[in-house]
Amino acid sequence: MALIGYHASHEQFKPSELLQYVAMAEQAGFQAVNSSDHFHPWSKRQGQSGFSFAWLGAALQSTMLPYGVVCSPGQRYHPAIVAQAVSTLCEMFPGRFWISVGSGEALNERITGEKFPAKQERNERLLECVEIMRRLLRGEKVTHHGRVIVEEAQLYTLPQIQPLIIGAAVTTATAGWVGTWADGLITINAPERELKETIKAFRESGGEKKPMYLKLQLSYSRNEEEALKGAYDQWRTNIFSGKVLGELWTVEQFDAIGEMIRPDDIKDMIHISSDIQKHVDWIKKYIDMGFEKIILHNVNREQEYFIQEFGEKVLPHVSSLQTA
Repeated sequence: MALIGYHASHEQFKPSELLQYVAMAEQAGFQAVNSSDHFHPWSKRQGQSGFSFAWLGAALQSTMLPYGVVCSPGQRYHPAIVAQAVSTLCEMFPGRFWISVGSGEALNERITGEKFPAKQERNERLLECVEIMRRLLRGEKVTHHGRVIVEEAQLYTLPQIQPLIIGAAVTTATAGWVGTWADGLITINAPERELKETIKAFRESGGEKKPMYLKLQLSYSRNEEEALKGAYDQWRTNIFSGKVLGELWTVEQFDAIGEMIRPDDIKDMIHISSDIQKHVDWIKKYIDMGFEKIILHNVNREQEYFIQEFGEKVLPHVSSLQTA
């Protein structure tokens, strides 16, 4: 059965608020949590940027749900430090943590003052980081000189259960590459033809028996107008291709390109509706595609209403569809 999770968006909400929301999500019947990891938000309207690894310890302690985080080792984070953070969480909360890794976005990574590499170079750096992290998580002493440098690093606090390292991909090419090395795939909803091509590329390149996770971007509110208005206000800067999202590097730049977006432009990338049945049907479609974790990200600011409504009206329906 697919697990239905809640997305904790650090770009949009204070860490203290997100602790309340994940507790509410657990009570409402959500089965997992996915956490973003940003240094800057995508827009000044979102307005937050809590440190995910500090928050994750508190969140894991305050609930019993499994958690994941999307992270980009290699520039802002040294892979040995990411491995230490992951190992610490896994030792305290065995079997409840996974990490998703991607090649990063200039919005977050350029804070170091280093050059933000081209995509191919970032991919090569990411693969080095993943291998370093895996070796450290197994307890090996690691020295590595490549796109990143490690000198005689060894973790002494090790995970009881090795975490999955999931590859993040939003394009067919990246999904195919991820299938060759990652323990699974995480992607976002996209037009159906594009998403099916992404799945196919991952499956055919080595991901056939590996898990697939989906971050489903939606906007649910009391009526259609409010659902569209909330999505447009909070998430219109996020609908561009990965080439755009990866290369712009200031919040002001994202807000500027967001001014070119009309409300109707966001409907292909965000499921916007006040109709509960439409959301059930969308989730069911993604389950049928083979996703085993579907993380619901309500992109507007009405988190409490969303959690309560989906807990009462969506999650039981989705569960019954899978057991029928």
